Amino acid sequence: MFCPKIVLLALAAAGLLMACAAPEPAAGVDSIEAAPLDRDVYVRGTFNGWGTADRFDYVGAGIYQATVKVSPGAHGFKVAPADWSFEWLVDASDGVAVNTDKAYPLASGKGPEDFFVVAQSGSYQFRLDITDRQQPILSISQQRDVKKQYIDPHKDHQQRQQVDYSTFDQKTETVIFSVEDMDADERHYSQSSTMTLRDPGAQFIRYQEVSGQPKTRTGSLAFDALFAMSMNEMRQDSVSHLRDGNYSNGREISCDCFETGEKWHFVWTRDLSYAADLGLALLDPQRVRNSLEFKLSGYRDGILKSAVVAGTADGLQIMQDTGSGGSWPVSTDRVTWVFGAAAVLKTLDQESRQGFARQALKALGNTIENDRLAAFDPRDGLYTGEQSFLDWREQTYPSWITSDLASMASAKALSTNVVHFQALMLAAELADEMGQQPVALKYRRWAGELKQAINTVFWLDDVGLYSSLTAGHHDGAALHKFDWLGVSLAVLSGVASDERAQRALANYPHGAMGAPVIFPQQPDTPVYHNRAIWPFVTAYGLRAAIHAGNVGVADAAYATLMRGAAVNLSNMENLEWLTGQPMYLETQNPTLSGPVINSKRQLWSVGAYLGMVIHNVFGLQIESGGIRVAPFITGRLHSEVFAGSQHIELQDISLRGKSLTIDIYLPGSDNQTGTQAGAPQGVYSVASVQWNGKPNGPTLDWSQFDSAKQHHLTIQLGPLVASVQPMTQVSADPAAKDPQVFAPREPVLESVVRDQQGQVLVEFSDNSGNADASYNLYRNGRLVRDKLAPGQHKVAAPTALTDARGAECYAVEAVFASGTHSHHSQPLCLDAGQEIPVTDRRVVSNVALAPANSQLGVPFIPAWGRPEDSLRVVDISLEHKGRYSIQLKYDNAYNTIGQGITCGVKWLRVTDHQQRPVAEGVIQLPQGLGREGAKPLLYSTPLSVELEAGNYTLEVLDFYNMSYLQTNTTYSGNGGSDGAVNRFDLVALRIQPGF
Repeated sequence: MFCPKIVLLALAAAGLLMACAAPEPAAGVDSIEAAPLDRDVYVRGTFNGWGTADRFDYVGAGIYQATVKVSPGAHGFKVAPADWSFEWLVDASDGVAVNTDKAYPLASGKGPEDFFVVAQSGSYQFRLDITDRQQPILSISQQRDVKKQYIDPHKDHQQRQQVDYSTFDQKTETVIFSVEDMDADERHYSQSSTMTLRDPGAQFIRYQEVSGQPKTRTGSLAFDALFAMSMNEMRQDSVSHLRDGNYSNGREISCDCFETGEKWHFVWTRDLSYAADLGLALLDPQRVRNSLEFKLSGYRDGILKSAVVAGTADGLQIMQDTGSGGSWPVSTDRVTWVFGAAAVLKTLDQESRQGFARQALKALGNTIENDRLAAFDPRDGLYTGEQSFLDWREQTYPSWITSDLASMASAKALSTNVVHFQALMLAAELADEMGQQPVALKYRRWAGELKQAINTVFWLDDVGLYSSLTAGHHDGAALHKFDWLGVSLAVLSGVASDERAQRALANYPHGAMGAPVIFPQQPDTPVYHNRAIWPFVTAYGLRAAIHAGNVGVADAAYATLMRGAAVNLSNMENLEWLTGQPMYLETQNPTLSGPVINSKRQLWSVGAYLGMVIHNVFGLQIESGGIRVAPFITGRLHSEVFAGSQHIELQDISLRGKSLTIDIYLPGSDNQTGTQAGAPQGVYSVASVQWNGKPNGPTLDWSQFDSAKQHHLTIQLGPLVASVQPMTQVSADPAAKDPQVFAPREPVLESVVRDQQGQVLVEFSDNSGNADASYNLYRNGRLVRDKLAPGQHKVAAPTALTDARGAECYAVEAVFASGTHSHHSQPLCLDAGQEIPVTDRRVVSNVALAPANSQLGVPFIPAWGRPEDSLRVVDISLEHKGRYSIQLKYDNAYNTIGQGITCGVKWLRVTDHQQRPVAEGVIQLPQGLGREGAKPLLYSTPLSVELEAGNYTLEVLDFYNMSYLQTNTTYSGNGGSDGAVNRFDLVALRIQPGF
């Protein structure tokens, strides 16, 4: 047996190779020797959720093979073991398009994934040849699929319903639902679809109802079947073990929890929490609670809490999952946990609630207090951090952000700030319950101030929408970018006033298939968050529409959710926005196809569908003191879904050990003479409610659930309340980059200088690729000139600035004639300030300097940041009073920009000449690109301080990051099983005028 050099280089140190010895024949097969590798390797890509479903099997003579079923699309992939301890790619520095029937040498290293384009669903054989001592070879070939005998899934079924759906290209997709026995207590369904499915396989599914679990009886076979399908998918997502290649070396982790989907076998904080809030907390509160507790962690053994860190000594807090720049606090939406916690708390009886409430308050308190230190900006009253759930930077941020994640970390996002508001409100409620009134008062005050700040900064009155995010430091402007989750959460939380809620819902653009998660769409970016519908976001849009009474938006959301589940035979992770397809292939530019990742039975999509039926159609709302019923049945829903039905029924909802059935009589039924189905747009009023046969109001106290096991709510709907609610609709060819729905590319700010006459000259270049774009110029986050052309422009000096030095930082954006705006350019500041390299005598550290090398071309302090490390910069002289931004220049290559838990998080303290602290706070040093070769030199997030003229000392102290938490001791990457990592290579300190 040969040991290829690249295998040795990549794997020998990790002990992944068998000894290089003569081959031993496999038992019973003389021609096959023992496999060269002692660890399984896998084809991992977007077609399998980057998981380990497709293993390479050794077939002998140095050849491994894996056969993978792949649907149309441009699929990213790598070759790697379960724990990602190494990766094989065609080129470790740049993603490569791989063709079939061609041999490709592989390289070892971390880098962008390779991809191959599939135009037709089929089976593909990945062949890994390591017979050459020097070079492993990969090739891919399409396999001839054996033609299978046609199966009619509806054969001999008692009843069928066919539903036809119009497509974007003027065709029709047909879905057929059938049932074996319509009168059975637990029905057996089949569902088939003509839609080309995301994953190759049968064009039909079968599923059944389960005794004692909820089901619907509405007269619509399709509606009842889709609810049963979603219940079945909830059961499939209910697991006793979790697994993820990044944790416990891919081994199973015991937990009666909800996994995230067919391709995602772990619990993720935001996925779980939104899913629980949308519907799962009502249906399986104990499993949701288990999953929520799985996402809490204290400090790992041996970690001593720094004196500057807030909270209890054990550090119990909510985990931020791996992600951008090394996780928290680049991302701070871990507080989405409160959505699941609040929903579960409402379902629990008093005894169970008390125990979980105490735990929740402790974890929330530690989380809130440290987020306040690490991510709160007192200048505008907002929290920094990445957009909630939109956690693939390239999808929703400017193209330059990958080389400056600190600017993403310092930006503010609407959705994340509303989630912080919700966290403060729940913590205040729990503190009141626990008799901690001063704590409750503080958190309510913080929440009130945050609500005001959100409305001050994010509301754009010119378009009647909340901005999705601001630019980062040295800019800070609220951008003309919008997202449906942020808008919906602002409405539902009460952050938005009634008037702003109405305007925002009416103004958010919808396509024929529904609302996109962001608007406008990003150019040159594949479909995932960009150009996509996410069902769980649609479900929050539905809730917001109901909250504000916008029937048009609600009807659009109902249609989106039902159509998506029907044609795809599953509650998918996401869909292309304009086509509604689970994979839209861009024939002219396949790399922009997508959604690039998509999973069946995605947990929050399942929760969205079940919640739509239970909470919205049937109107069952769970409150701390009991339940409330407020069905939202529109004229369109009646005429298109429940046409001909006398009444609709939701059976066997379990509430605190009791079973509840909700029976809704529709207008025009025998019970009442009312407005017929097909009436003008509107929603039906509630005429009467009966509880166990007796008149009742729409609310019920828990005490009304007496000793009886079965309870019955009967609701009679009244006349349709006509409603003409505006909704912004847009249309575009999905193959065209229509300025009506796409943003321009952001321009490039080339230079900012002051000429001899003292005027500022700003020069920028056209990067939009379109002739009809104009350009707006910003200074310190405020518009100073508009409708410019590319080139050089003079800018009048500011009349007043917030600091005495006159900091001037500029950025530029492109605007199409259609009104869509680009992201801002990377800002440039007129005064670069002073930079103190680590070679300067004023820099004092216990860690010795390292000389410049091939990766870092300047001397540096290597791997600085252990808790015991020290760093001081003394005798910093400032000639002028003013506001300053202080940053560290560094390299952090402990992981790539999109993964890991090793964001550098430190405490910066500034003392005056008498050693008195005058300013301090957290700075973040996100992971850089982390590729082989030269390491990028980056600047941290700034500490913004007001300082008098004089001499100062700067000291860097330890804070913490997610690698300090106990749960991450099993993480396979840096900061995991090998110990906490909060280190980086330090190059310089920069201090410059701020604003």
